[in-house]
Amino acid sequence: MNIMPLERDTELAAVLAPVDRARGLPNHFYTSAETHARENNAVFARNWAGIGFAKDLPDPGWAVPVDFLGQPLLMVRDRAGTVRVFHNVCRHRGMVLVEKAGPIRGAIRCPYHSWCYDLDGALKATPHVGGPGHNAHEAVDRATLGLIEVPSHVWRDVVFINLAGNAPPFETAHATLMARWADFDHPLSFAGEDSAFTLDVATNWKLAVENYCESYHLPWVHPGLNAYSRLEDHYNIEEPDAFSGQGTHVYRQLAGEDGERFRDAPDLPAKWDTAAEYVALYPNVLFGVHRDHSFAIIIEPHGPERSVEHVALYYHHPGDTGPERAGLRARNTAQWKTVFEEDLFVVEGMQRGRHAGGFDGGRFSPVMDSPTHLFHRWIARQFADVAA
Repeated sequence: MNIMPLERDTELAAVLAPVDRARGLPNHFYTSAETHARENNAVFARNWAGIGFAKDLPDPGWAVPVDFLGQPLLMVRDRAGTVRVFHNVCRHRGMVLVEKAGPIRGAIRCPYHSWCYDLDGALKATPHVGGPGHNAHEAVDRATLGLIEVPSHVWRDVVFINLAGNAPPFETAHATLMARWADFDHPLSFAGEDSAFTLDVATNWKLAVENYCESYHLPWVHPGLNAYSRLEDHYNIEEPDAFSGQGTHVYRQLAGEDGERFRDAPDLPAKWDTAAEYVALYPNVLFGVHRDHSFAIIIEPHGPERSVEHVALYYHHPGDTGPERAGLRARNTAQWKTVFEEDLFVVEGMQRGRHAGGFDGGRFSPVMDSPTHLFHRWIARQFADVAA
């Protein structure tokens, strides 16, 4: 399928129209390898995208290789405990440095010619670079040949990067959401394997985001959830060019057989006693906050028609990550996994539907779909900016 240059693509104008007149993104945004390749730059490289969790770097010296949109990257927790991200390639001949997650013993050593890098990326050793027994050469300036660092930021345990290096600082770009959830600005506690899972989904990553943004589908797709947190209990969350989602005025805490519950985040205002919010932070991270636990979902694109959702649940009190809460945590994880799995037939069905030649992007309910429309507008603007 040949896609016309987007600067001449009048389909974008229809997406950018007000919600009561707009159409959704055209089919090729979900099915075309060419559009997907352009999206890597237009959407992901220029913005703050999620690539992993800081929990997976438990101690100084840990490293986790990440293949993000075909880019070999390396998440590292340095000796001071700071999470950093580098290109996972040696500055000598471009060899991939780290293949498996785990602790680094001493230095990051290239398996090809043993050039060695410190955890801060500095090049420390170049054995025999000047000939046998000569470990230095005037033409090889170690000071300028450290690992290439990618701008990164950790928020709510998600490791964000800006591959292009030209986005505003994370705290500036996402100041509004950080302020909105300032009540939850405290350390999160991760319990381990019982609080994480992945879902491999036959859909374009955007459809997973779009579905998460709205509560319109709850009565039909999530009847169990809708039984107590009804459609009419929900409200839209909208911040153009940054995030959108939904909230509920009715949140019911999970209770164990003996009535045990997870403990609340400290010093929460009363509004959170029965409220919860669910936000898609553009482009690819989904967050949920509740009085007693939170979660984050990183959506990893694998081509135009497959995505992997990495889900991690966190607790607001360290005591809730111990063995005495293991049963309650297992129930909580299973509950959320059920909810997210209920969405799979929807997002995979929409993906199959995007192969219908007569589908024109669809329409939006001005009342129920405005958070999804904001996401479509943001995607369209990213492509328009690059085309311009």
